[in-house]
Amino acid sequence: MADHTAQLVVIGAGPGGYTAAFRAADLGLDVLLVERWDTLGGVCLNVGCIPSKALLHAAKVIDDAEAMAEHGVEFGKPKIDALKLREWKNTVVGTLTGGLQQLAKQRKVRVVHGLARFASENTLQLDNGETIAFEKCIIAVGSEPFMLPGLPDDPRIVDSSGALELHPLPERLLVVGGGIIGLEMACVYSALGVDVSVVELTDTLMPGTDADLLRPFLKIVKPRYEAIMTATKVTGMRATVPGIEVSFEGKDAPSIGVYDRVLVAVGRRPNGDQLDVEKAGVNVDSRGVIEVDNQMRTNVPHIFAIGDVVPGPMLAHKATHEAKVAAEVAAGEKSYFDARTIPSVAYTDPEIAWVGLTETEAKAQGVDYDKTKIPWAASGRALSIGRSEGFTKLLWDKETGRVLGGAIVGPNAGDLIAEIGLAIEMGADAADIGLTVHPHPTLSETVAFAAEAYEGTLTDLYMPKRR
Repeated sequence: MADHTAQLVVIGAGPGGYTAAFRAADLGLDVLLVERWDTLGGVCLNVGCIPSKALLHAAKVIDDAEAMAEHGVEFGKPKIDALKLREWKNTVVGTLTGGLQQLAKQRKVRVVHGLARFASENTLQLDNGETIAFEKCIIAVGSEPFMLPGLPDDPRIVDSSGALELHPLPERLLVVGGGIIGLEMACVYSALGVDVSVVELTDTLMPGTDADLLRPFLKIVKPRYEAIMTATKVTGMRATVPGIEVSFEGKDAPSIGVYDRVLVAVGRRPNGDQLDVEKAGVNVDSRGVIEVDNQMRTNVPHIFAIGDVVPGPMLAHKATHEAKVAAEVAAGEKSYFDARTIPSVAYTDPEIAWVGLTETEAKAQGVDYDKTKIPWAASGRALSIGRSEGFTKLLWDKETGRVLGGAIVGPNAGDLIAEIGLAIEMGADAADIGLTVHPHPTLSETVAFAAEAYEGTLTDLYMPKRR
């Protein structure tokens, strides 16, 4: 006899897992939520999205204060108490994870802590020896940071979770990996007074991102960082008393550098192959990815998978939408995951956000598109906050005039991009956006400006529509 039984068991309590559990409970299912760590929330709430954004806010305050010196308001050099800053970050995390515990209680979702593995297609075994019998299961076990092989076992070499600990702050930091996670932490450490270097194997930062989105970002960070080394390979690391000695191979890179701390942020690996899913008959590939249909079902009909372990971008907002679909299908509803697009955001300074078709993708696919691009130098709001370096870009279907994709560079781009995502989801054309009255003066106006430019009705810039 099993120690626990449930109509639905959800493995993993990250944004996807707890969303699935709560939605299923709201639909009347008896739900058991299994989490290997002591707190709910997964990577995102505990050591990912939320704590990093708290630290990025601190970085923004420092950068904004310094920038105001040019305009007659000088605060002086900030005094950084890294320990107190870390404590505040942990308080933010604690508030949210504690809230999840309360929500689970309110919904009567039972929570069991332990590492779960499949024993059969209807049974799980926990690492404490307890067993769980279930009718249906949702796998939401997320991903782990990928570490380079052969690194020294040294606390000065950290992954993205370790980088959030801050105390003590290093004098020199090397970020290995020029993707979004690494660049966000580079922004934090740079604002806190650390000499930051970034090394990226490919020939550009944020690989796959449209080149024009990176130009305003690079213009700001290049003077701030000690070095940005693209098309450069890390060939080795050695722990020494002065620091981690790193050897490089690249045209513009030094042969060796010594750093007080090294952050390895070269990507994440799905955990789909870490819980013996084959014992339940579930197919998983060598990368830890589990294939699912548009109802989030695996090849075993009563077992679902969502989030980082299934194909697609590893993003919390993707996982939560997949979670609701899986929970609803498990409860007998006819739900499907059919999102037209999923937005991406780099919470760097400036923020970079995009949604829908990118120019890089459009060119690769041979899509015939039009483009309108509004420089924020034409935005009264951008000028009034001293941030005119950004822009808003929309791509249009030449035949229908509907918006295919968009991108924004500048403060709050991550908040602003949602309007473009909604426009794509609703099949909006330029008139739908341009004739929607936007408040003035705001950064959101730039989305309307881009639509008006396509329509030929824009008056804030001279951009006559080409007939």
